[in-house]
Amino acid sequence: MAFYEHTIVGKQDLSDKEIDGLINKYSEIINKSGKILKTEKWGLLSLANKIKKNKKGIFVHFKLEANSDIVKEIERKLAIDVSVIRYLTVKYDELDLKNEYFGAKK
Repeated sequence: MAFYEHTIVGKQDLSDKEIDGLINKYSEIINKSGKILKTEKWGLLSLANKIKKNKKGIFVHFKLEANSDIVKEIERKLAIDVSVIRYLTVKYDELDLKNEYFGAKK
């Protein structure tokens, strides 16, 4: 199994309940044969360019340990999910679980 960081950008008009549903939906897929190490809700952030007529997006970030089949399944489902406007998966040799770069300001 490998380490991955997976970021989902949801539509700006999603409610908190819908965001939690999105997190639960993809967490269940990951937990089938992988393990979520950390989940971060970055919240509503401005986008550099409009994506599908959205100026802002709600960012959710997963740090996980899984095999490539799980990642392919997640990406396949995200491609057809209407509440998601963009996603990105990056593979790492080692993850930094201490720092949270876009978390709540102290």
